[in-house]
Amino acid sequence: MFAVMKTGGKQYKVQSGDTLRVEKLAADAGETVQFNEVLMLGGDTTVIGAPVVAGAAVQAEVVDQIKGDKVIHFVKRRRKHSSQRTKGHRQKLTLVRVTDILSEGADATGVKAAIGAGSAPKTAAAPAPAAKAEAPAAGDDMTQITGVGPAAATKLAEAGITTFAQLAAVDPETFEATKVKPEWVEQAKSLV
Repeated sequence: MFAVMKTGGKQYKVQSGDTLRVEKLAADAGETVQFNEVLMLGGDTTVIGAPVVAGAAVQAEVVDQIKGDKVIHFVKRRRKHSSQRTKGHRQKLTLVRVTDILSEGADATGVKAAIGAGSAPKTAAAPAPAAKAEAPAAGDDMTQITGVGPAAATKLAEAGITTFAQLAAVDPETFEATKVKPEWVEQAKSLV
């Protein structure tokens, strides 16, 4: 039985026991990973995915994290007073050995999915700014005042001023938390 799988933007035809060099995966040596993007299964019966075969997966054991061959990029411009430049690169790769090809039931195996090192899963820190943005929304929209932008509105909210009435009660000369212009106070009084 063989499978055509996709990882790192490339497609590989694999059988059980094959060793592959794929784009770097976020896994350590000795771990088992599962490639869920199987495009085709072959053997006694051929199954072609649209675009992937549902429930199919390829499981592999990570052998090592390696670097590919050195690639030299040399540029030389002809003629007098020309320039030349040399750049080199070694791609980071992961060496994996295919252990099993599953035609169905890949969701229930419990094996970690193969994720590229550059596309790490997002952390839960992203929802926190949304919750912080809701706090100033409880008061008035301070950006309606001429000269108050999003940054100044945030500073006012941190100082505890979230409504026009609170800003109208502020004395700009003695208020220490942030710089408040007298024009802002006058506009806040007219908006209240």
